[in-house]
Amino acid sequence: MAYISSSANRWYCAKESVYGQIPTVAAANRVPAVKLTARQQKEKTARKDKSGSRTWQGSPAGVRKQTSFEMTTYLRDWADMTTLPAHGPLVEAALGAPGNLWAGGTADAGCTASNVKFTSPHGLNPGQAVTFGNEIRFVAAVADNKTILLNVPFSSAPATGAQIGSTATYTPSLELPSVSIFDYWSPSTAVQRVFAGAAVDQFKIQINGDYHQFDFKGVAQDVIDSASFQSGEGNVPTFPAEPAGGANYSYSIVPGNLGQVWIGAVPSQFLTVSDASIQVNNHLEMRGQEFGYVLPRAISPGLREVSVALELFGQDDSATAALYQAARQHVPVSLMIQLGQSAGQLTGIYLKSLVPEVPEFDDSDKRLKWKFRDIRAQGTADDEIVVAFG
Repeated sequence: MAYISSSANRWYCAKESVYGQIPTVAAANRVPAVKLTARQQKEKTARKDKSGSRTWQGSPAGVRKQTSFEMTTYLRDWADMTTLPAHGPLVEAALGAPGNLWAGGTADAGCTASNVKFTSPHGLNPGQAVTFGNEIRFVAAVADNKTILLNVPFSSAPATGAQIGSTATYTPSLELPSVSIFDYWSPSTAVQRVFAGAAVDQFKIQINGDYHQFDFKGVAQDVIDSASFQSGEGNVPTFPAEPAGGANYSYSIVPGNLGQVWIGAVPSQFLTVSDASIQVNNHLEMRGQEFGYVLPRAISPGLREVSVALELFGQDDSATAALYQAARQHVPVSLMIQLGQSAGQLTGIYLKSLVPEVPEFDDSDKRLKWKFRDIRAQGTADDEIVVAFG
């Protein structure tokens, strides 16, 4: 019997309607599998009864279980824009609010690169995303029911009749939902797993790698596997089978060098970013210490922390100088990052207000680099970060 290949692995993710209850999943819910590590252990309790020897006699059945996971996945395309994207459940688990699907619209006469007029009511709110051509932008303000102002301009003004593309926008909220992560392997006789009640504690977006990368780290209620499954676990009668066609489902991943970065009190496009990451930390505390229960019962998020690390080449242009001055004077700036440069493969991250620290000057290489570390995003009420797909 051969060993199981580590590449014979497929992941799917779906939002749970009730914490810990496994939902149905489809082939379109597949996300690129890069690395998944998980650990389930029993709570370590000290036995103080006198056994007559120095031998530990083990823990009794029924002690609490603790399950943690870390997963790395690549940004993939959004093929069917009439439904939420495949990564949507994970992003929603990290931020909180349900994905807001916008069907798109038609540009009217009089559009500029920063102001978009529609032929009919757009139904957009500040913070939602729109796309045009190969670019994604966010609504900074709504002038009226047919006109919006963008946070940064498109490269060109939409012509009359141009299509403003569909988007799915994710924003923070007070509470966090849970998801089920499905971990399938070939051959089908191998141990298959489902992480039920998965809650995202840390969400990290890595920029300018080989491919655009998402990292999720958190805790789960339980790991349910095909080898030891008992009917009723995860509130399902049988262990969930892999979706039909899922093993052969095709998708495209997005190269990590493609995208745009806009920074500033008056945003300017920066073409000199060499490395960047954005991290959301939810400081979770699970309801897992209540009397009468072995598994956690609910998710309890703490204060949200959104931070940015940014590295760019130093230049003597006005935009770079303005960024340094903002750091020196503690002036809030906005940050927008576009991942990808093709419709259906776009992701936008928008942080409307952050105060950069004075950058470190790194002169160890041939070119001077500025390094901004741990820039904390701020807001008023659950609005410090927006993530959108388009």
